[in-house]
Amino acid sequence: MDYKNLSQQLVDKCLKQGASAAEVCLQARRDLTIRVRNGDVETVQESSSHGAGFRVFVTGKLGFAHCNNLSDRSLDQAMASAVKYAARMTQEEHNILPDDEGITSVAGLYDPQISRISMDEKIGLIQKVEKLAMSDARASKSGGSNYNESELEIYLANSNGLRKNYKTSSCSYGINVVAEKGDQKSNGSDSCSRRFYADLLAPEAIAEKAVQRAHEMLDPRTIKTQRAAVIFAPEAAGSLLGGILRAVDGESVLQGASFLRDKLGQKIAVDKVTLIDDGTRPKGLSSKPFDGEGVPTHKRTIVDKGVLRGFMYNTIVAKRAGAQSTGNASRGSYASLPGIGAHEFYMERGDSDPGAIIKATRKGLLLKGFTGQGINPINGNFSGGARGFWIENGALAFPVKDLTIAGTAAAMLNGIDMIGNDLDLDRYSAPTFRIREMQIGGE
Repeated sequence: MDYKNLSQQLVDKCLKQGASAAEVCLQARRDLTIRVRNGDVETVQESSSHGAGFRVFVTGKLGFAHCNNLSDRSLDQAMASAVKYAARMTQEEHNILPDDEGITSVAGLYDPQISRISMDEKIGLIQKVEKLAMSDARASKSGGSNYNESELEIYLANSNGLRKNYKTSSCSYGINVVAEKGDQKSNGSDSCSRRFYADLLAPEAIAEKAVQRAHEMLDPRTIKTQRAAVIFAPEAAGSLLGGILRAVDGESVLQGASFLRDKLGQKIAVDKVTLIDDGTRPKGLSSKPFDGEGVPTHKRTIVDKGVLRGFMYNTIVAKRAGAQSTGNASRGSYASLPGIGAHEFYMERGDSDPGAIIKATRKGLLLKGFTGQGINPINGNFSGGARGFWIENGALAFPVKDLTIAGTAAAMLNGIDMIGNDLDLDRYSAPTFRIREMQIGGE
């Protein structure tokens, strides 16, 4: 099917049905899931889907509808529903569609080989990673290994002349294991996600890390409540970055629901801290040539050497704020309206070796896992459950769990005194970094 021409035809039909402005988002998707446990294949599930979403404006009133069937009847019904819903809504002068016909060139988004690799090879990959993990004496049980892949095509057209499309692929695999000692049980897992199948990490590395993570948390101790340094390992970075990300959401800022709402152009962190949102990195898992409503993506500096430089907007929220879209319209699928979201949001790497950060810490916590909200995006408070390793005299002393850590975003961002060089980019990423002092709750 010629989705590009279809998307344009559907825009024209929306206008004929009474819309004053219209946007059509078409998606075609293929997904594969394989699961293995104890060497046996438990699940092989492959599916294909397609659908269309219609966002229309009738004299500034917004309507939306979607369908997962591209028959003429289903498409016509969805269009009619969108126009009908719009008529019932309140008129809003900021309800507009983007008109930027540009597109960002991003390399390495689609692997044409991914669907040609045999099912046997993919099954063999996760059987191998499980076998390697279970051959390690430190692992006692398998929680199963899994493989996932997808191919996605997106076509976007609107009544302002936008005609855009792109195609992506992604694949991932991982393993979960259990380590036991007496009555103790500890889980550990690791995984790898890439755009290209050939770029996946070797199963030896995945198996080793999963087993290590399970085994190293056996025999945890408790500590007394105190104030000490906290080193955030990369896997715990989301507890800090997630709250900041929600606080720079332009809609939250407009609603006054962000602790950063009055901080634009001001210092909010130490000079060492630079936060980037990048939708353009080659082979990036969140990279794309345009956002969820067709605005070209960019690499943007959100915090530059501690100074807050910008918020994130889609087109409508930007209009309300008297700003321009930043290419951060986020769309889960054709079945949802554009919201606001990051692409690859990360803290720039520093110049310290992670081992050197531990060695420089007389007493503190190496945070490996976190449960809870993290930074509250409204008031900037931080709290949650923690597990990891206690540090004494610059060395890992013993594992700890059932702790709490607390603070504020301002104190944390201004307390970062060392940043590692071990950045591994994913959707929300940071290298290892140390906060000079936080409240740690224990016994």
